[in-house]
Amino acid sequence: MKKTYIRLIACLTLLMAVGTSCDNNFEEVNTNPNVPNTVTPDLLLPNIIRSPINENMGTAWGIGNTVMQYTAKIQFVNEDRYLWGEQNGIWNTGYSVLREIQNMYTIASSANPVQKNYQGVALVMRAWVTSLITDAYGDVPFTEATKGKEATYFPKYDSQESIYTAILKDLADANGLLAPENGAINGDILFGGDVSKWKKTANSLRLRYLMRISNKKDVKADMQAIVGNPTTYPVFTSNADHATLRYLPTVPNQFPLYTSRVGSFDEFRLSKTLGDRLTQLNDPRLTIFARPTVASVAAGKPAYVGVPNGLDDNSALTYNGGAQNVSRIGSNYYIDGFGTPTDANLNIAKGILMTYAELQFILAEAAQKKFITGDAKSYYEKGITASFNYYALDVPAGYLTQPNAAFTDAKALELIGTQKWIALFYNGLEAWFDWRRTGIPTITPGPSNLNQNRVPVRFPYPSSELSLNKASVEAAIKTQGTNDLNTPVWWDK
Repeated sequence: MKKTYIRLIACLTLLMAVGTSCDNNFEEVNTNPNVPNTVTPDLLLPNIIRSPINENMGTAWGIGNTVMQYTAKIQFVNEDRYLWGEQNGIWNTGYSVLREIQNMYTIASSANPVQKNYQGVALVMRAWVTSLITDAYGDVPFTEATKGKEATYFPKYDSQESIYTAILKDLADANGLLAPENGAINGDILFGGDVSKWKKTANSLRLRYLMRISNKKDVKADMQAIVGNPTTYPVFTSNADHATLRYLPTVPNQFPLYTSRVGSFDEFRLSKTLGDRLTQLNDPRLTIFARPTVASVAAGKPAYVGVPNGLDDNSALTYNGGAQNVSRIGSNYYIDGFGTPTDANLNIAKGILMTYAELQFILAEAAQKKFITGDAKSYYEKGITASFNYYALDVPAGYLTQPNAAFTDAKALELIGTQKWIALFYNGLEAWFDWRRTGIPTITPGPSNLNQNRVPVRFPYPSSELSLNKASVEAAIKTQGTNDLNTPVWWDK
């Protein structure tokens, strides 16, 4: 009995020693020194910039560029016939990034001292990403979005009108926060930490979104306040300012379409709509946007030939004698997209948030409509020049005086809208949003379209929302209208 008792005491002592040893070293042994428990804004910022810009490019490539008839498909033509299916990329990427943006804003706000520049950048990115989502879908979750950690699992859908109020407030607040004296911005793959460019982006985007809602709201005072006070509200003043992400040859900031097959690119060809318009204008941007047909090059007479949009599979593939007789998309959208960007290689594809050329066309329209003081003709011509210069081209002599480009009051809005459409090439979603507001240029559905001769004006809500957040979606549909491609969003009604 005594020996048994001694053995029991020894075992208990050993267990206590082992247990104490494990407890004393538990956190040290089970902590991965290579995985941080906390993050700083500079670690979140690269993906906050990269992810939505890449998604914007990808959705523009697959949908925006075809619906705006920059490109047309010769194979797998459903998108070009408006048989879109679910388009959830902007939704999924947008809300994922909005969570990261909220995290970055919270971390910057909790720092001592408060990191105001990161707050400002967060507000700029939140405004832009939110605008992509609401312009694509209409009424969407906003005030209750990204609050899963607060047990808000079924976020309500806010009206687009209220969302736009928040977007414009975010950009105005960002303008007040962003200043060089408020600290460095690290992790900035868009502007390399240049605070002044973020501030210019905030105010340039404000002008874009004020114009977006100008058919529903009186925006004159707000637009004039920005344009009339460039010291307080700086905007883009040249192509050196615009917000475009220049891709690198290697990951993670690699051209996002790098891994696509050549055949996938060759499904998309120059649209006849764009090709005919540029040919009519003797516009050398055609040589940037497209390549001469293979057959014409082989014959020693390079020619650019576009394909009509909305053809059926057989008609598209055999148009003008087949694929060798229609123009591929310009090399900067694929071949040059893999190269190392240099000052001499301005034609390389970039991820576009907003350009100086777009801003000039916004100001031209605003001046023509008397929303702001200024010369509409001057803004219009600056926009054309900026678009040419973006591709390292000069405006040809006589271009601005030819009948289809010379500025006149009688055709001012049509001219501005048409040149803006050309300048938004590679940024097809923004072109689609803007076309829905203006109807310029004329976009005619193709002969084999599957949407009853109507150009789509929104994306339907994801089916996952109909399954997981049904009550909120149904409330939004009751307010906004039928959940299909043809129900206009608030600013488009």
